[in-house]
Amino acid sequence: MYLREDLEKIENQSLAPYAQRAAQSKGRQYAEPEHVYRTAFQRDRDRVIHSSAFRRLQYKTQVFVNHEGDYYRTRITHTLEVAQIARSIARTLGLNQDLTEAIALAHDLGHTPFGHMGERVLNDLMKNDGGFEHNAQSYRIVTHLEEKYPDFNGLNLSFEVLEGVDKHRTRYDRPLEGYGEQYTLEAQVVDLSDEIAYTAHDIDDGITSRLLDFEELKAVDIWARTLEKVRADYPQLPRGKTKYQAVNRLINYWVTDVIEETDRRLKSFGVKGLMDVRQASEEIASFSAKARQDHREMKQFLYQHMYRHDRVIRIEDKSKKVIQELFRLYESNPDILPKAPREKIKSKEEPVRRVIADYIAGMTDRFAIQEYEKLTNPSVRV
Repeated sequence: MYLREDLEKIENQSLAPYAQRAAQSKGRQYAEPEHVYRTAFQRDRDRVIHSSAFRRLQYKTQVFVNHEGDYYRTRITHTLEVAQIARSIARTLGLNQDLTEAIALAHDLGHTPFGHMGERVLNDLMKNDGGFEHNAQSYRIVTHLEEKYPDFNGLNLSFEVLEGVDKHRTRYDRPLEGYGEQYTLEAQVVDLSDEIAYTAHDIDDGITSRLLDFEELKAVDIWARTLEKVRADYPQLPRGKTKYQAVNRLINYWVTDVIEETDRRLKSFGVKGLMDVRQASEEIASFSAKARQDHREMKQFLYQHMYRHDRVIRIEDKSKKVIQELFRLYESNPDILPKAPREKIKSKEEPVRRVIADYIAGMTDRFAIQEYEKLTNPSVRV
């Protein structure tokens, strides 16, 4: 049987010297006794998985609204794919897999219904009240909005997990104090894994939805090269398997590149320990220049041919109206809000518009649509 102290000893013996060890965490905002059988980062990972915000990701848009089909990625499947890729990279580089996984699972908790469009609408509605940004909202959820514990709000995660959740935002707008010049390698790896995952699975979903086709994608050099190799290896492979093999090889290409380029940069920067990572002049985990260019070209193609496709824009336009109208209705009559947000408003715990933004941001796609129907369609029961 392994106690926490035993697991910490295993970490100390098995992890690379530049990895973040649980025993060396800067701790939590609110002091808690350590768990008997779990390290701090294992405990953080479990708290994220059991949070309400994590469960709601199941019915939040990645690109396609949930009712468009069961096959397409939702925010939770994206999150799980990011976690899988990040763990694979972390394992190979000798990093802390528990910390990496905790950051990956928490990184998108703040996403609104209807994907990035929902974020843009809420940001516009809140432009005079501090704005809205999904990374900031993820941080707000894990430090404030989740209410499970008697002695504090939020999940009281370790400093290093909070730092990783907050990583996407500019250094000039961070709520935490005490950050080093650079983040942990675990947080850097999650950032790159996020880029790999959403690009690869958007290609997959785009082809399945017929918004993209194999031949159009060949305008992107990395896709043309990859597809050619798949067809050379398997000339008679059906379309579905060809798509899977090509997307799988793209993921493998970028993951392998990150591992090898990061290893090269660790040696180039003379990294011997965690403080060398923190004090480096730039991030250590990285794509190579060629892989970064390949990724950038694919993202540009997806933006032009998928994210701006008329079908996606139509979905976004309808979703935009849902969020705008819900916000207007709640602001004009806060009494139609559920009990919890009403009590926050009455107690003046939060400004009215922030409470409304938090409530809408926490909705799933289908709940937002149902709520819109209840409040705007007289024939629908409330």
